[in-house]
Amino acid sequence: GQRHANMESLYDYGSRSGFWRLHRLLTEKKVPCTVFGVGMAMERNPEACRAMSDAGWEVASHGYRWWDYQEVDAEIEREHIRRTVQIHKDLIGERPVGMYQGKPNINTRNLVVEEGGFLYDSDAYSDDLPYWNMDYKRPHLIVPYTLSENDMRFAISNGFSHGGEFSKYLKDSLKYLVDEGRKGRPKMMSVGLHCRLVGRPGRAAGLAEFIDYAKSFGDDVWICRRDEIAKHWYKHHYPAGVSKASL
Repeated sequence: GQRHANMESLYDYGSRSGFWRLHRLLTEKKVPCTVFGVGMAMERNPEACRAMSDAGWEVASHGYRWWDYQEVDAEIEREHIRRTVQIHKDLIGERPVGMYQGKPNINTRNLVVEEGGFLYDSDAYSDDLPYWNMDYKRPHLIVPYTLSENDMRFAISNGFSHGGEFSKYLKDSLKYLVDEGRKGRPKMMSVGLHCRLVGRPGRAAGLAEFIDYAKSFGDDVWICRRDEIAKHWYKHHYPAGVSKASL
């Protein structure tokens, strides 16, 4: 196939403009966040890496390439994981403790556990709360992601058409979950963002409106990074009868 310059420019918007708009928005509103960083993209955008590190954001691994790993050999994927961990050390100053491959295969979670330094992965969409996978020699934490409260729905034909729709959907989701929490069933809500999508000004306005709404709940809503959720789960919800010495 051939490269598609206009399609590439849509992604370039994310790194050239959208990232910095979101960086300003989140830092000005003092919102902690987790970034899923693709290794090669990080190598090509060291200034953005410095900005994320300086802001105190968590940078979790999003693989080395934005590939569909379904048919990728385990040895290649293992090397990509190793290489990406080193990129994080070099550009962020610390290794990633979270992984969201995005397009994993049957080997991915085993390779993540095998590597030994990850607290969690997010390659699942199966719950409103973190949970433990017990398929390996030690408990492995899953912090589920979402394709529902996600700006990717701007990129599909029956998705969001403007920032107001995005904001309303997020508000409705959060209000419902807060109500559940107040009845004794607290939940987690992820909001998936992409610099090339919600980084557009009209969409960013909807995100800003939602952030203000979320903050209006005060202590009833904990806005945090995914590694903070993971550490909370290790501390308060570790599997009964399993020694933490196995970590």
